[in-house]
Amino acid sequence: MTHRQKLVGALVLLAAFQFLILFAGFFAPYGFAAQDREQPFAAPTTVHFWDTQGHFHLRPFIVDSESSEARVYPVRFFVSGTPYKIAGIIPAQVHLFGVEQPGRIFLMGSDAYGRDQFSRFLFGGQSSMLAGLIAALLSVSIGILVGGIAGYYGGWVDELLMRGGELFLALPWLYLLFAVRAALPLHISQWEVFLLLVSVMGLIGWARPARLIRGVVLSAKQRNFVVAARGFGASDAYLLRRHVLPQTYGVLLTQMTLLIPQYVLAEVTLTFLGLGVGEPLPSWGTQLASLQQFYVLSSYWWMFLPALLLIPLFLVFYAAADALQEIHKTVAL
Repeated sequence: MTHRQKLVGALVLLAAFQFLILFAGFFAPYGFAAQDREQPFAAPTTVHFWDTQGHFHLRPFIVDSESSEARVYPVRFFVSGTPYKIAGIIPAQVHLFGVEQPGRIFLMGSDAYGRDQFSRFLFGGQSSMLAGLIAALLSVSIGILVGGIAGYYGGWVDELLMRGGELFLALPWLYLLFAVRAALPLHISQWEVFLLLVSVMGLIGWARPARLIRGVVLSAKQRNFVVAARGFGASDAYLLRRHVLPQTYGVLLTQMTLLIPQYVLAEVTLTFLGLGVGEPLPSWGTQLASLQQFYVLSSYWWMFLPALLLIPLFLVFYAAADALQEIHKTVAL
């Protein structure tokens, strides 16, 4: 498999996952806050195609074995259910699948409040992935500004900016985030906490992209076409915009692909520790927070499923970053 094929495959998988997250309300059978207190920590629902007589059914079904007599609920598609908003804007209430009440379908089990883990995973991805995307964009934006200026002008400007970058690289970001969260007043909303912590993560992480971009700019500004354009009287701003910074786009894409899963993991970690997004906002970190309790760890294996699903997601991100890096090296040669 070539690097381009590897990149295309990774991007297709990432696009499919982002599509599920963006339209979480449609793919999730229930709302992220919908509770069924009679079914706490329900095991994942088994979807059947064969009945007890061995007959195959095109329409899948589930069996409610908790009731006095086993009752069959066929899985229906494009059903009306809990209202939601597509991408947070367009109101809708059609879900891809569901079962009639009082049946419940928990593909990933339920939590202590009887909330569907699968629905909460999809909705939680909106918060966690948004955190990773915003923080990565902020880091890369500052990185291209600082790295571009440092590499292009050199001298004392380069020394000052790069020494500042080393300071940010040495900062213990986790403890800094702890301090920031502890300093926040208790009455602010969860969205304000979310945006502030994401901003701090992005502001801390600009140093590494800046150093990489600086290296590319140091090489790009010596190119013959850049020297010729400078000889014709082109301004520094024109040279940076049209000739130098475009040479850094490959590094920028690679850094974005690497930083997004790192910041997603940072948000999940902070929320898991109670310093990030809190209820009622869904997040992957809030789903994993129940694992801090020993009885959950020892008795309900399906509560690990959200964490296990993050592993292939991160691997796809890193595969895309690796393919981008190899393609960039090939183009540079």
